[in-house]
Amino acid sequence: MDDSKPNWERDAILKLANAGLQEQRRARRWGIFFKTITLLYLFLLLMVMVGGFESKDTGFSSERHTALVDLVGVISDGEEASADFVVAGLRDAFENENSAAVILRINSPGGSPVQASYINNEITRLRELHPTKPLYAVISDICASGGIYAAVAADKIFANESSIVGSIGVRMDGFGFVGAIDKMGIERRLMTAGEHKALLDPFSPEKPAEKEHVQSLLDDIHQKFIDIVKEGRGDRLVDDPNLFTGLFWTGDKALELGLIDGLGSAGYVAREVVGEENIVDYTYQEDLFERFASRLGSAMASRLEAWLRGTTIR
Repeated sequence: MDDSKPNWERDAILKLANAGLQEQRRARRWGIFFKTITLLYLFLLLMVMVGGFESKDTGFSSERHTALVDLVGVISDGEEASADFVVAGLRDAFENENSAAVILRINSPGGSPVQASYINNEITRLRELHPTKPLYAVISDICASGGIYAAVAADKIFANESSIVGSIGVRMDGFGFVGAIDKMGIERRLMTAGEHKALLDPFSPEKPAEKEHVQSLLDDIHQKFIDIVKEGRGDRLVDDPNLFTGLFWTGDKALELGLIDGLGSAGYVAREVVGEENIVDYTYQEDLFERFASRLGSAMASRLEAWLRGTTIR
């Protein structure tokens, strides 16, 4: 037998063996995939059945208590400290007949004046609907700008002596790159329909008329902010020229200025002011199922997009 001739029988057997191994691998992968999906489905079904998707008992307590709602982080739409989330907690807290009072615990550097205004307005409305149920704002680390905007609707405000309080002002940030692109020899090409459509464009020279327009907007918002603080704090405010300049102070100094009414934590207020030491947390928590489904959907969408583009996510 001539060994130099191709052994077609051996080649055929090897090809069949390789094809079988590849088929087994594919079957194993699909098996793992479907088993994972089945286990995930059973897990979700079990959690729904036992009611385990609420991460907190939102305050439906049958005992007398002090209700607590946290406002934490930047006050912005879609964030933890958005008006929708904070207001949802406040409504539950006020509507429970067993809550003796409501504490809004604030730890926020500020944020959107619109979101802060929504919270302020809702506190005012809820206090009018429930005149016998006081609301106290308690500042932890910081309550600045939009945090103050929301807090001044409370009956009283408390803080720690080292808390940061104030920053009653409005700001808008930006950069100008005109000089930089000139030095780099970059030609700016901008087309607009509307005389001021490129307002605040960082690559175009600043126009005095547009700057004046934006400043008027900031001044209008600032004045509204001042009016809200004066309305909420009334004659408790000290006549100080620096009060509305954007400066901020410690809790001790804020007490002297009339921005707060006393020093104390949420526990202190519940125990010594409200008289109900039992605190129930009404802070809105996104449903765990919704949060999981959202993240799962995002992950699947990302992988689908990558598959369509022929890429691999690592």
